[in-house]
Amino acid sequence: MSRVLLIDDDIGLSALLKEYLEGEGFQVDAVHDGETGVRRALDGGYAIVVLDVMLPLVNGIEVLRRIRETSQIPVLMLTGRGDDLDCVVGLELGADDYVPKPCTPRELVARLRAILRRAAQTGTPEEGLETLRAGPLTLWPERRRAHWQDRPLELTSTEFNLLEVLARHAGHIVSKETLSVQGLGRPLARYDRSIDVHLSSIRHKLGLLSDGRSWIQSVRSMGYQLIRE
Repeated sequence: MSRVLLIDDDIGLSALLKEYLEGEGFQVDAVHDGETGVRRALDGGYAIVVLDVMLPLVNGIEVLRRIRETSQIPVLMLTGRGDDLDCVVGLELGADDYVPKPCTPRELVARLRAILRRAAQTGTPEEGLETLRAGPLTLWPERRRAHWQDRPLELTSTEFNLLEVLARHAGHIVSKETLSVQGLGRPLARYDRSIDVHLSSIRHKLGLLSDGRSWIQSVRSMGYQLIRE
């Protein structure tokens, strides 16, 4: 049973979502302020955090920033519909995905399961694990570990998913639709900027080629390509 921490100051909505999620097999704790949310997210042994942007005193963006200082726990953000800036900032700070409010509990469950499915660690011993290499990148998908130029590469769960998809097709263009389905676990939505923001973060972590180009190239109207060297 996956443990979910719900951070939302709307007590009525929290109770509704908690009841629905528990009916779907999750174990849910709800807190209603950012300070408590940060503390519980870092100390509570949760599998995932559902975080509302609009919180009093300490807003959701600041809560996410504090969580990401020390933890890569998956975070799904709840944002106001049409608040594109909140979505982009949240993704840039390391949120794994976002759902615009008002959202249906069914959609929330689907997003949670997609993130958790891709974040799950098998616990398989190191021997015999698949090793995926693309230039200076090495991935161990079952262990969710990544090295870049022989050094550990810190990635969020979603960043790992997207980089794995690109690595499996290194040297070839991967469409945004494929990246969304295989990396985010959902079809690409119209005007969805999630993939672009996640890949911008990955680019920053990888640095540049010797000629100044990014290791991840954007191919207009087609998708993205991980350079293999």
